[in-house]
Amino acid sequence: MADVSRRLFLRHLRGTPTSWVRHSTGGRVRREGTGLSFWYRPLHAVLSEVPVDDRELPLLFHARTGDFADVTVQATVTYRVADPALAATRLDFSVDPRTGVARARPLDQVATLLAELAQQPALDLLARVPLAEALTTIAPVREAVSAALGTEPRLADVGVAVVSARVVAIRPEPELERALQTPTREAVQVEADRATYARRAQAVEQERSIAENELQNKIELARREQQLVEQHGANTRRRAELDAAAELAAAQGKAEREKVADAAAAERARVLSTAEAEKERVLAAAKADGVRVLGQAEAESETARLAAYAQLPVEVLHALALRELAGQLPQIGQLTVTPDLLADLLTRLGGSDR
Repeated sequence: MADVSRRLFLRHLRGTPTSWVRHSTGGRVRREGTGLSFWYRPLHAVLSEVPVDDRELPLLFHARTGDFADVTVQATVTYRVADPALAATRLDFSVDPRTGVARARPLDQVATLLAELAQQPALDLLARVPLAEALTTIAPVREAVSAALGTEPRLADVGVAVVSARVVAIRPEPELERALQTPTREAVQVEADRATYARRAQAVEQERSIAENELQNKIELARREQQLVEQHGANTRRRAELDAAAELAAAQGKAEREKVADAAAAERARVLSTAEAEKERVLAAAKADGVRVLGQAEAESETARLAAYAQLPVEVLHALALRELAGQLPQIGQLTVTPDLLADLLTRLGGSDR
């Protein structure tokens, strides 16, 4: 809407870049175009304002398919007023010269015309196809609507041009849509179940593989444990053999040492016995020589003593015999000499002298 301001008995209109304005006075066009700004007298001026920007018209209408199913078509038509001068003469785009307010709603007429023109080719196309096909004929419906709107003469008569037509969706009734979705949903569910079963089967297979791997690992561990036990037994047996060999070697060495020691001891004993025997023999010989010499000496001494005794008188010999006898007698503390004892003794001495 144009901006209209008041100055005394005059009015000033200031347009926009997307609004086409025509100023007429007395049936003659004073000025027209977009983005105008001018002064005018409201009692004599006739103003028309036509928007020339692109406008979006959303459409929502019902249609029936070839199998008598109701569907809802959602579309959008983009249009603009291509010939504003023609549109201003065919539709009421006039505005109040005093306030600048539009006196009618011509764009509603354009929207109604576009909706009716867009619905007709869509209805004709959908009526010839079944529901399942109709739900997938968005592109054909869009092309049919675009072609119908592009060649419609009534739009050219009012100066309107269609920029584009888009079909957003074609939907059946909610119950029918759910029924149509059921096979797909079931198929998807079947695929999901198949995937679930496949996943479970794969999980079972993986579990079996894991169990087999665990069993193989246990078998391998048992085999290695057996090898370890066997190796441990072999090591123990080898250690025992080595210990026995070491003990045998030690015993043999000890026996050899003892044998050598015994031989040395025997040799030492033999040497000692030989030396002792030689010593004994030497001592015996020496002793025999000493005895012999001593005997010879004693014999010579006895011979000399006898020779000396032979020259002594009898009394002297008796005195020596008594002295010798006295030396052989035990110690006598007290001695009582009686005449009988002396007589007997003297008798014996007399008898011995004879």
